[in-house]
Amino acid sequence: MFKQLLPINLATALSEINFNLINEVRLRANKPIVVNVAGKCFYLSNIGVTSKASEAIICDAGIISGLIKIVSNNSLYSINDQLINGYVPYIGGVRIGVAGEVVSEHGNIKTVKNITSVNIRIPHLIKNCSLSAYGSLVNNGCVYSTLILSSPGAGKTTFVKDLIMQLSKRNLNLSILVVDERGELSGSNSINLGDNVDVILNSTKKFAFQNGIRSLNPDVVVTDEINLDSDLETIEEALTCGVKVIATIHAKNINDLKNKKSFAMLLNKQLFNRYVVLNNSCGPGTLEGVYNESMSCVCC
Repeated sequence: MFKQLLPINLATALSEINFNLINEVRLRANKPIVVNVAGKCFYLSNIGVTSKASEAIICDAGIISGLIKIVSNNSLYSINDQLINGYVPYIGGVRIGVAGEVVSEHGNIKTVKNITSVNIRIPHLIKNCSLSAYGSLVNNGCVYSTLILSSPGAGKTTFVKDLIMQLSKRNLNLSILVVDERGELSGSNSINLGDNVDVILNSTKKFAFQNGIRSLNPDVVVTDEINLDSDLETIEEALTCGVKVIATIHAKNINDLKNKKSFAMLLNKQLFNRYVVLNNSCGPGTLEGVYNESMSCVCC
C-alpha cells in the first residue's frame, strides 16, 4: 500500500516499522512526518521511527500532491464529492483525511484545493477482537441492536468488522447488510466480511437502509459512524421493520454519549438494546464494558 501511495524513500522507511502496528501516517507540507504506532506518535526517520525532530523526514508539498494524484487517478474532479467531506477513501479501507483551502459559492462548499495536510488512516483486521463482547450481543442466535462507542482511533471500526465476520460465520441463517458509506468496513469490497454479507458502498445511510431493507431482506444492518441528529429516524424505521441494527458512534464513554443532544430520545425509545464501550487502554479495541438499554452494565 505504501509503495503505491508514497515515494520509495518513505515507503522504505515505513517498511522498518511493523505494519500491523501503524494506525496513521500524517503528512504536513514542510513539516516532519508523524507516524502513529500502536496509539503513540513518533517522527518518521530514514530507519524507522524516532522521538527526535532533528532526525525526522520532512514532507515537501510534492509528496502530498503526488499522493492526491494517485488516489484520484489524476482527476481531482473524480474525487471532489469525497474532498468536500474532508476525506478520500482508498483500497483496503484506507481513509485519507485532507486539509487545505475550502472553496465556497453561495454558502455551498464546492471543493478543497491547495491541500497542505494529509492523514492516512490505516485499518487492520484483528481476528476475534469482538469475542470479548460477543456473548452479550447475541442470545440463542438472536442479535441485539447494538451501538458501539469509543473515541476516534480507539477501535470501533476494527471491532465492528470482526463482529460482522463472527455473525456471518456462526449463523448461516443470518443475512447481514453492511451500509458502508465511506468504504472503511468493506475496504471498497476488497475485504471478505463473510459468506452471508451484502454490501452497499458509497451511499448515504438513508438510501442504503431504505432500499437495502426493501430489496435484500436483511436480518441485521451494520453501519459505521452514525450522527444522532440526522440518522436516528432512518434507524428507527429499520427497527420497526423487524431489522436489528449495529452501528458505531464517536463518544469517549457513556457519560459523553449522554451529553449528545439526541441521546434522551434514543434512550427513551430504547432503540438499542446494547451499548459497547471501547477504549485504547491496552491498545485500540480494549473492551471497557457492555451496557443494556437501561444503562446497566452486563459485561464489565
